[in-house]
Amino acid sequence: MAVQPAKPVAPRPVVRETVAEETQEGPPCPRCSTPNLPGRKFCRRCAAPLTVTAPVAELPWWRTRWPFRRRVRIGGSGNALRRTIALLVLVALVIAGILLYPLGKDAYQDVLDKLGSTAAITPAAATASAAVEGHPATAADDGLSNTYWGAPAIGDSVTFGFRTPFRLVDLIIHTGDSADPQHYQQQGRPLVLALEVTASDGEMHRQQITLNDQPGPQTVVTGISDVVQVKLTVREAAGTGPGRAIALAEVEFFKRT
Repeated sequence: MAVQPAKPVAPRPVVRETVAEETQEGPPCPRCSTPNLPGRKFCRRCAAPLTVTAPVAELPWWRTRWPFRRRVRIGGSGNALRRTIALLVLVALVIAGILLYPLGKDAYQDVLDKLGSTAAITPAAATASAAVEGHPATAADDGLSNTYWGAPAIGDSVTFGFRTPFRLVDLIIHTGDSADPQHYQQQGRPLVLALEVTASDGEMHRQQITLNDQPGPQTVVTGISDVVQVKLTVREAAGTGPGRAIALAEVEFFKRT
């Protein structure tokens, strides 16, 4: 007699006793406030990280510029390269500052000259290497345009001295023996003057002045600090001849106030 195959019997579920959740004491989770045992790295409830990482400090602006923004790829060679470049840049800035300081100082003083006001300053003394009779060096700074210092020849000079150092912004020169155009050419007139300005520390500033052969004031911009002496030497002149002096009527000096 044939035997029928047995029917499969489904396993019966096994009922296990529930274990009460273990109470854990420790720091709360920053996200869900569930307490966790010390030493855990993630929350047992929401798996949020329990270790709060410090925020990454923002890089200074110069670290975002080439070549400092380059990442370190091989050991500490990148840091050494950045330190070397930073040192070279610093040395270059120091050298540039030393070389450009006089230019920057002069530019700053020039700006002050343009923004500030000026006042006339009278020399304490005036002397000349030579002068024709009746026309001494003092006639070139007496405030009159109908008197003049008479230089006998080209190469003669007149020197003005000052009691205290000052910033010489500019000077105004009047040539000829008179401001009247009809009498202007009765004597010789300087056309080129060599200007030598001495500062209180002994430094010499030289400048060549080219003048127009006409009556009236002619302004010469200088911009020199700590001036104590000004010397003018005749290099070229017009209307020279026998019995004719080279007439320098007036020299006015202006300081910054």
